[in-house]
Amino acid sequence: MSHTLQLPLDVTAIQKLLPHRYPFLLIDRVVELEPHKRVLAYKNVSCNEPFFNGHFPGNPVMPGVLVVEALAQAGGLLTQISHGGVAAGRSFYLVKIDGARFSRMVVPGDRLELEVTLKRMIRNMAMFTGVARVDGQVAACADIMCAEAKD
Repeated sequence: MSHTLQLPLDVTAIQKLLPHRYPFLLIDRVVELEPHKRVLAYKNVSCNEPFFNGHFPGNPVMPGVLVVEALAQAGGLLTQISHGGVAAGRSFYLVKIDGARFSRMVVPGDRLELEVTLKRMIRNMAMFTGVARVDGQVAACADIMCAEAKD
């Protein structure tokens, strides 16, 4: 896989880069990419999402932790694409979240815009800044650190 992937990337291409699957794959499309710098991805929030059954019946709201997870997955895509997919098959895990703020609810019908910027890459760890927006309004933001699992 190379940096010259044809954008947008659809869910089939995303599944080749991330190990996540339904119901936990939270990225539907990658629309912008600057390798080793930035990615913009989308999550289309549907009323059929399984978490809406309990969060909250009659007043569905996407859990904030899943918005942060979607940002982390976008960061994982940035890392994978930037390294030509060579990290595919290796496991990376979320190890730290700093400064998480939630400023707008995410509800069915929203398109979550996930913009993630790589702050620093140190050996097997990546530090990202992520901002999730809906209709141009910030819904959540966080600094995220992921590390490769040691087998």
